[in-house]
Amino acid sequence: MAKQTVEVLIEGGKATAAPPLGPALGPLGVNIGQVVADINKKTESFKGMQVPVKVIVDSDTKKFEISIGTPPASALIKKEAGVEKGAGNPLTDKVADLLIEQIIKIAKMKEDDTLGKDIKEKVKEICGTCQSMGILVEGKPANESIADIRSGKYDEKIFSGKTELSEEEKQKLAVEKKHLAEEMEKKRAEFEAKAKEVMNEMKGKDNKLIKKRMKELSIPDKIIHELVPDDDKKK
Repeated sequence: MAKQTVEVLIEGGKATAAPPLGPALGPLGVNIGQVVADINKKTESFKGMQVPVKVIVDSDTKKFEISIGTPPASALIKKEAGVEKGAGNPLTDKVADLLIEQIIKIAKMKEDDTLGKDIKEKVKEICGTCQSMGILVEGKPANESIADIRSGKYDEKIFSGKTELSEEEKQKLAVEKKHLAEEMEKKRAEFEAKAKEVMNEMKGKDNKLIKKRMKELSIPDKIIHELVPDDDKKK
């Protein structure tokens, strides 16, 4: 009984018979419409994310089975947090806040892909990814929440598998997200003002010197590149 496997990346809930899926399945003689429908049903909860999919086809009977992987932890975190991207500088900028229930939910979704030996270790691993993205956990930097997890503060929730949020908790997170966005805008305005002061003070000097001074003042690279063109572009 020979089996052939087709592996593709599909946007959750949006598989079609177009490339890359259709042409790969065509020679295998399966019902492509049914495969597409089954994939979309299985990946509906991953809308907006790229999902690894395996279609395993029995060459003799033309029967198929579908294996759905999970998007990267970073993609699941962004979806749960309701943000398009992580912080440009996660050490200073925070773009969202997640509760431990949401971290547990992501850890359970990535259970087969994380290295931790138990759910508690997996939760800590997801928090580590939050730290690198500028995502707070329980209102504090993720590395501090990892210490709380290690101490057993969230053991009851972790081992009970609690993943659902109350309406009150959801509203609280929405307020926190708005507050963080306002803080980031305020910080950006402050950095831009500081950068423009440097530009005025060093007017006429080499751009490399201006950039160096801005870096010394901890102005983010993104703002520096926006305000001070590279010398070759200036030319």
